[in-house]
Amino acid sequence: MKIYFANALFSEADFAFNAQLVEKLRKAAPSLDIYLPQENASINDKNAYADSKMIAQADTEKVLAADLMIAVLDGPTIDVGVATEIGVAYAKHIPILGLYTDSRRLGATNQQKLAALQDVAENQFHYLNLYTIGLIKLNGAVFTNSADLIQAVLKRAQ
Repeated sequence: MKIYFANALFSEADFAFNAQLVEKLRKAAPSLDIYLPQENASINDKNAYADSKMIAQADTEKVLAADLMIAVLDGPTIDVGVATEIGVAYAKHIPILGLYTDSRRLGATNQQKLAALQDVAENQFHYLNLYTIGLIKLNGAVFTNSADLIQAVLKRAQ
C-alpha cells in the first residue's frame, strides 16, 4: 500500500513528529510504501532551490499515486499545503485518515466551557475548517491519537 503523509514540515517539531510517526508505521508494517515529503530533498531541502511548479508537480504526483493519505490537522489552522493535498486526494477518491490531537477539542460536556461560547471571543474550543474536515470524513476518518491512526492504517493494509 502506498501512503502519502501530509503535514507541515518547516519547524523542528513538525519535522521530528513526522519522522517519528512514519517510523512507527514503517516498523508496524514494513510493506507500507510511505512517501514523507520531507525525505524528498530535491524539493524540500530548504538550502537548495525548488520553484513552485517543481514542488507542486512532485507532491501531486505522489498524492495521485497513493492508495491512502494520512493528514495531520494540528496547528493554529490546518497547514495550507496539507489542505491542498487533502483536496487533491478527495478529488481522486483516495481515502484520507486525519490526525487531530489538539487538546482544545476536549471538554465538550463542561458546562462552563459551553456557556463561554455565548460570550464574544471566549470560545474555549479549537476550530478546524469544516469544508476540509468534510472532505476527509466523506472518504475517510479523523483520529485523535497516533495509536488509533496506526491501527486504522494497519487494518486497511490487510
